[in-house]
Amino acid sequence: MERDLSGKIAVVTGAARGIGRAIAEGLANDGADIVSLDLGDSTETIEAVEKIGVRGLGVVADVSSAESVADAAARVEDEWGPAHIIVNNAGLHPFQRSLDEIDHDLWRKTMEVNLDSVFLMARSFAPQLRRNGWGRIVNMSSSVVNVAPPGGVHYIASKAAILGLTRGLARELGGDGITVNALAPSIVETEGLGEMHMSQEMIDGVLDQQIIKTFTQPSDLIGLVSYLCSDEARLFTGQHFHIDGGIVLAD
Repeated sequence: MERDLSGKIAVVTGAARGIGRAIAEGLANDGADIVSLDLGDSTETIEAVEKIGVRGLGVVADVSSAESVADAAARVEDEWGPAHIIVNNAGLHPFQRSLDEIDHDLWRKTMEVNLDSVFLMARSFAPQLRRNGWGRIVNMSSSVVNVAPPGGVHYIASKAAILGLTRGLARELGGDGITVNALAPSIVETEGLGEMHMSQEMIDGVLDQQIIKTFTQPSDLIGLVSYLCSDEARLFTGQHFHIDGGIVLAD
């Protein structure tokens, strides 16, 4: 079902490829203009959304850098006006490491990209959403928060913290007409799956826990993101939505 997001500006982090690109194209199909905020080249994403018939803007930014995110927010508002929708998709893949193998640098890098980025995006873009009196923020958590597979202390902690941040932001911003929710997918089959450095044993173990034993596809996330970004979802905030084939049956 397509929803009418015409006139809305959606900023999607990590949208140059994979999940982020699929979400960007999904929101474009709903009529939203798309800003792809990514360290990489967003040309293909921008061409795809413009082909759909909306505006596209690629902004190169490091979401773990306060200065870079602030500059990106200023550019969006200067060129297009205040944003309405923020999808915090960018993140590091879950590099499988035992506790003894996780040094402080890896811990900090994981937190900076997976968690700090969500805070920085909210802090930089919330004033724009507030001026609109309407806003939607969707954060990418993970089913690992509940499953806690071995070899992922750093990644699990970063994704669990996103849930706390989501609920805190929902409380903070709700009075301004802004909802904040989190998605918790299982392993998503994208071109980046091979970069995750997860053992086949770990991947098989996750799939074995699913009731529906198949990889989540980027397209499986689009409908829920579309709904959460619409007026229909005005009473949904601070929630954690599992898209995991039935791994988590309660939260």
